[in-house]
Amino acid sequence: MTDQEIVQELLSHDNAVTHRFFFKDCRPLLLSILRNVFPYPVNYEECVNALYEYLMENNAAKLRSFSFRCSLFQWMKVVATRFFIAHRNAMIQEFSNEPETPVKEDISSDAGRIMSDRMDALMLLNMLPNKRYADALRHLILNDEDPESYAKSIGTSVDNIYNIKKRAISALAKIAYKYYSYGY
Repeated sequence: MTDQEIVQELLSHDNAVTHRFFFKDCRPLLLSILRNVFPYPVNYEECVNALYEYLMENNAAKLRSFSFRCSLFQWMKVVATRFFIAHRNAMIQEFSNEPETPVKEDISSDAGRIMSDRMDALMLLNMLPNKRYADALRHLILNDEDPESYAKSIGTSVDNIYNIKKRAISALAKIAYKYYSYGY
């Protein structure tokens, strides 16, 4: 099927084409995106259902915005990546199997936990072999520095800062997983 035919069938809510597109044709692409966006396993079906609802809301406005200037899969890669990044925090709660923990009222224990978490973060940052990644995370996340000012201070573009931050978070997640799973 051509991209135009696939889009037309998706717009007409053809169940067979929709299922084949999301659960067969796009599965490798979407699994790759999910692995890069989420540092933990998520339910593929629930994520795809959320993406599908997004594409089809408001009379399929997002899907109708596809202009056929690139392949449908290239467009889907961009749209899905942006969607999952934008909804990462909402999906954490929705897809989490962890029981909700009660809210603590003890401020002193919260301060101790925050200090401990910060020390853990600094320790993990020091384990990153790429010091540029560690510096980027230290400035952007721990110090909550504005990406534009950080980009200017190191002489690069804001787009590059976001790319560095994404790669740094991925590298940090791998180190944290090894450290907390295997004692590094």
